[in-house]
Amino acid sequence: MANDKHRVRTAREVALDALVRIEREGAYSNLELNRALREAELSRADAGLATELVYGTVQRRRTLDYWLERFVAKGLARLQPWVLALLRMSVYQLVYLDRVPAHAAVNEAVTIAKRRGHAGISGMVNGVLRNVDRRRSELTLPERASSAGEIALKHSYPDWLVERWAADYGPETAEAICAAGNEPPNGSIRVNRLRAARDAVLERLKAEGLYATPSPLSPAGIVVARGGNLADRTEYRNGEWTVQDESSMLVSEAAAPSPDMTVLDCCAAPGGKTTHLAELMGDRGTVWSNDIHPHKEKLIAAQAERLGLSCIRTTVGDAAGLPEKHAEASMDLVLLDAPCSGFGVIRRKPEIKWTKSPEDVDAIAALQARLLEAAARLVKPGGTLVYSTCTIERRENERQIDRFLAGHAGYELDPEWPPHVLDALRSAGVIREGAAFPGMVQLLPQHFGSDGFFIARLRRRK
Repeated sequence: MANDKHRVRTAREVALDALVRIEREGAYSNLELNRALREAELSRADAGLATELVYGTVQRRRTLDYWLERFVAKGLARLQPWVLALLRMSVYQLVYLDRVPAHAAVNEAVTIAKRRGHAGISGMVNGVLRNVDRRRSELTLPERASSAGEIALKHSYPDWLVERWAADYGPETAEAICAAGNEPPNGSIRVNRLRAARDAVLERLKAEGLYATPSPLSPAGIVVARGGNLADRTEYRNGEWTVQDESSMLVSEAAAPSPDMTVLDCCAAPGGKTTHLAELMGDRGTVWSNDIHPHKEKLIAAQAERLGLSCIRTTVGDAAGLPEKHAEASMDLVLLDAPCSGFGVIRRKPEIKWTKSPEDVDAIAALQARLLEAAARLVKPGGTLVYSTCTIERRENERQIDRFLAGHAGYELDPEWPPHVLDALRSAGVIREGAAFPGMVQLLPQHFGSDGFFIARLRRRK
């Protein structure tokens, strides 16, 4: 067995280990997978398979368990965590991955079970998976989901979450949100226009055979399909671009800072919006970039240095304490990209659907209200406060802003967003043609194939 310690692990073994850690230790899927892939040093093809298995298995967990219940005689609750993860991962391959032969999925699952368990476990795994494969026609789901429960089962979400979305957006939109959350995320970059022109970068990517298109949400954005690791390229290291989701780019575009402003980003790590603000300002003025975690301050500073931005100043501390560091009414623009439930980024972090609860939403909303109070004190009369989240939960978004405005007569929603932003929102149907724009917007994951994001722009009256 000593040699087994140094044996090269397969893609399925790497995926299984990651799945167990995500389930047992509450690890974030993206961080855990990145760590596992770095350690395993798999080929590109095997790394792709491991990635598909981890994200797909976590995404479809409820549906996989629904099917497995009828094949595991003693019930899923009595299985060891690694055995349940192995069965889920294997059924995911049988049902959702056409390019993986059934015998390959079953045989390797049995091999892993033999290596990690006893003969009884490997025999059970073999029997369950062969039975699932033979009776695949019985693995059905509601074709036309009409209730929140049916939508939740069909797309693999908890009932409570779909019930909230159905109440807030209607059943049809709730189902579209769920379906979009199971789609793979787009790759996108934000060109640093202080160092490169978007058109030139586009042409270079296309010349390499990549499918690259300009983002409708940001004049600096490019969507790149199947582009690999866009942060592991010379252009990234040279500061020509930043890897960032399109919806996240929209926040700084909506904030629309001008050169020579004094700007504050309250919860800034890892620095995507901070550096975007600085680029939009032509690196003129001051961008204060704050985060509560000291190690993340270094990430922000490293991003600024990589991009050649000298106007960024980093600080560490609770955003609620920022009025103790900066004079009241001293900022032209304050951005509060608030901590949130993260339901807009489920396609990137699918475990969120299983780890968050209604009580979490209540606690996060209370924190957001506290941070908004602090941020509002720092805006100059006539200045701008931008509030954003990467969630689609109305308690954290529209209702949060309504509550804030009810208690702050000196603030009002500002509908004067840059024309290119409003044009993009109208073209996608996010804002109805002819309808007045209220100054806040909820992007859903199906609107642009990007993250779900909420953005409100407020003006402090003079």
